[in-house]
Amino acid sequence: MLRPFVYLSLPVVLGAIFSNRMAIRLSDVDPVHWATTPLLALSVWIVYTADRLFDIRKGPLPSTARHRFHAANADLLWGLVGGLVAISAILVFFLPGNVIRFGAGLGILCGLYVLGVSQLPERHPILVAKEPLVAIFFTAGIWGSVWVQRPLVGWPFKVQALLFLGIAFQNLVLFSVYEQREPNAQRNAVSLATIWGQRTCDLVLRWLTFLLVGGALAVCFFADDSGGGARFSQRASLILAIMSLTLYAIQRYPAYFQKYNRYRFFGDAVFWLPALVL
Repeated sequence: MLRPFVYLSLPVVLGAIFSNRMAIRLSDVDPVHWATTPLLALSVWIVYTADRLFDIRKGPLPSTARHRFHAANADLLWGLVGGLVAISAILVFFLPGNVIRFGAGLGILCGLYVLGVSQLPERHPILVAKEPLVAIFFTAGIWGSVWVQRPLVGWPFKVQALLFLGIAFQNLVLFSVYEQREPNAQRNAVSLATIWGQRTCDLVLRWLTFLLVGGALAVCFFADDSGGGARFSQRASLILAIMSLTLYAIQRYPAYFQKYNRYRFFGDAVFWLPALVL
């Protein structure tokens, strides 16, 4: 029942919406333009879906369940992508100029990334940069679209944006590790999991969790009233710490989360946690 929901990257889209709303409150942008969040949601879905659709064009037969789903519904999904691109283009005209410039630059970079990756063979060494690049694009869309609407933001906002970037990277590396464990995984696909290996990835993810939780607690203790206020900043920092710890828990119990690809649903659902402080 939930599989199409997961395969369509809708948990990621919901996570982007909730995270964006948290960033808005942390920045104290009042009011943020109404078109910011829906356009962000559409953009995230378009980029994720187009990336999968370009992947299946490479051949051979898609190796993961989500790629097989996209292959089976490719015509319909391409039609949806085209329609949502048209809607996004209309929404752009409602945005302030600074948001349009930021979004245009980020959109061009994302488009070049998706097209570039689609042209590369599976073993191309540059694909090792896929996880950090996607984490940067995802974070830039959520936090940058808010940042450009406020001339100045406090240091807690900047630190929390970096923490969110680390969580996005943690999420993507964790997914790469799990994908390598799947019985029908393409063993020749390049990712940080294949380059580093399971043991190194496990160590990196542990230390990353330690740093992210430590950074979130530091913001919680020292936050000032800039942006959305100290109390909200403290709550948001605790949520960021919980997000990282949740991903670490998924890492620690592979026998449970590998089954039925639970890791993918719960790993993306961590980005829903900001809804608890909205």
